[in-house]
Amino acid sequence: MPDGMRFETLAIHAGQDPDPTTGAAVVPIYQTSTYVQQAVGKHKGFEYSRTDNPTRHALETCLGALEGAGHAVAFGSGMAAITSLAMTLEAGARVLIPDDVYGGTYRLFSKVMSRLGLRFDPVDMTDLAAVEATCQEGADMLVLETPTNPMLKILDLGALAEVGRRSGALVVVDNTFATPYVQRPLDFGVDAVVYSATKYLGGHSDLVAGSVATSDDQLAERLRFLQNSVGAILGPFDSWLLLRGLKTLAVRMRAHCGGAHRVALWLADQPGVTAVHYPGLESFAGHGVAAKQMTASGAPLYGGMVSFELEDEQRALAVCESTRLFFLGESLGGVESLIEHPGKMTHASLEGSGMEVSSALVRLSVGIEHPDDLIGDLDQALS
Repeated sequence: MPDGMRFETLAIHAGQDPDPTTGAAVVPIYQTSTYVQQAVGKHKGFEYSRTDNPTRHALETCLGALEGAGHAVAFGSGMAAITSLAMTLEAGARVLIPDDVYGGTYRLFSKVMSRLGLRFDPVDMTDLAAVEATCQEGADMLVLETPTNPMLKILDLGALAEVGRRSGALVVVDNTFATPYVQRPLDFGVDAVVYSATKYLGGHSDLVAGSVATSDDQLAERLRFLQNSVGAILGPFDSWLLLRGLKTLAVRMRAHCGGAHRVALWLADQPGVTAVHYPGLESFAGHGVAAKQMTASGAPLYGGMVSFELEDEQRALAVCESTRLFFLGESLGGVESLIEHPGKMTHASLEGSGMEVSSALVRLSVGIEHPDDLIGDLDQALS
């Protein structure tokens, strides 16, 4: 692709030249497991679809271009992607995770990786001094989220990347909430970016996928080895769906961010709402850092996720069960708005960890419906 191409153009063209055989404008779904070889060991670049597949290859090319990365590796889910990153470490390695982290990530390290010899510790990653002190005790990988899930804390990527460099730790960022349109962590010096591509990248709640992007050649080689050896791959049809979703990512994210900002401002004025967590609010603790990190075309965008707190758990559950346009369900990032109760749903695995979220917390994934209609729905649910 020509240098200097903008995000919206890359999303449609990177890795997606017309099919050389038929001229098809859309990358075909290569729904095949194997490829006929001309002779023993002589083939056209593809041997077996667990190892590589033309549709997945096109997707990985596009993902790498959007991230500004030398490499992107697609997996069968976001958890498969972060698991593969963890598997690049040796037994005895120590991983630091945020004290406000997706419940599935905590479950992975506490219930699975700890049994395989990896150690992990949660730390408040908004406190750079605390991260530095913890790293001095030894750290091999820092797993960051920003905005975090579900409290939307903002972490300083450049500062944490520097802490990781000084301590010799690999710095990985789960960028699911922001997407590469809003935030490109590699530009701030981190080593790898991981996604649940199920969410905003796909954007239509019709696939499960994950990816890792990096410009570290050795890390990419190890990830491709694991992708093939472990086999947690993304199939050709889901690769095709994800490619289709990426084409409209920029357009959708502008709508998600604009709607979420309006919803957050409205919630902040409601008498029954005790707290609103959204990086776009000037009163939010991470607003200043977010304004520098989360930008598109030079303007700040603060994402499509909003969480807020009510008086108690009973009220939170009642609101979750009373919306009409906000569907009650787990996941996020689709064109339709979702509402959920993290304590009993996405973050239930934190029970007993000391990292539990408030039982009065409600999380919103603001879709691309008209914001006035979404605010009307929340108004009737709250009242």
